Amino acid sequence: MTRKATLKDILPSRLGFGAAPLGNMFRDIPEEEALATVKAAWEDGIRYYDNAPFYGAGLAEIRMGEALSGRPRDEYVISTKVGRVILDEIEDTSALDGDKTGVFAHGRPNKVVNDYTHDATLRSIEDSLKRLKTDHIEIAFVHDLAQDFWGDQWLEKFEEARNGAFKALDRLRDEGVIKAWGLGVNRVEPIELVLELDEPNPDAFLLAGRYTLLDHDKALQRVMPMVAERGLGVVVGGPYSSGVLVGGPNFEYAPVKPEMKQKIARIKAIADRYGISMKAAGLQFSLANPAVAAVIPGASQPSRIAEDSAALKEKVPADFWRELRQEGLVNPAAPLPA
Repeated sequence: MTRKATLKDILPSRLGFGAAPLGNMFRDIPEEEALATVKAAWEDGIRYYDNAPFYGAGLAEIRMGEALSGRPRDEYVISTKVGRVILDEIEDTSALDGDKTGVFAHGRPNKVVNDYTHDATLRSIEDSLKRLKTDHIEIAFVHDLAQDFWGDQWLEKFEEARNGAFKALDRLRDEGVIKAWGLGVNRVEPIELVLELDEPNPDAFLLAGRYTLLDHDKALQRVMPMVAERGLGVVVGGPYSSGVLVGGPNFEYAPVKPEMKQKIARIKAIADRYGISMKAAGLQFSLANPAVAAVIPGASQPSRIAEDSAALKEKVPADFWRELRQEGLVNPAAPLPA
């Protein structure tokens, strides 16, 4: 069946809201602060909201559902993800490593089951609808189907998804239940692999951290051209590279290393000379690629929303971009803002 709509057709704007922080990413965010952040996004005109069951074991979806309840459903777009099912069962995390005790240590204690099968995909969407307090979602991404999560087992997981989640989502799209589906990953390899398949046929990709000012070489060379040629689209997640681009302590969800600190310092020195904010540099760089349909910076404080919106409107002189290229701080083939 022919594809019903492109990602750019579906998304209402180029700036969206990434909900990972609402799942208590890295810190215990007060409920009122989380809800106020979504309210600020709405009042600033943001109408695209990305979520996932994995963010705080359903906490981010619950908070977003509460914050958006009462808003006209036909005025905003939601994407969420499949690949993990959240159980009512409480999990003892005392002996665990990884995201339950690190990135989302302050999330809900519910057990998270990794499952890319057909039935689990349908259940995941059904559960997300309840948490989000809505009767439909526009976009479903298959989450974290990559080596950074599964190591040597990632190809085995990919085959599980190919025979399960991909087919389930392809059918849901063709039936009009969702408008689009694709992969939501932190690596380019799964996107390359799925684009080589004859079927099923994804519509879009959410690529987190791999098409940013600090890290874009692989995506630029190996993914963006194929996506553009096929008329698909990319949502760029983590445009600030886990926050380090704008002064945070983490890169790739871990403490930043000295060589990356040096690169950031060089970019910031040039930005300061031109009076450019690092947020403007990061967002506008990602959006300059024609394959990119939207960026979704995360936020957990209302003030951050206004900063992101202002960064998109900020005037950045062409000389700034040329100097970054001359200094070897961006790939020479990367499209730059006009």
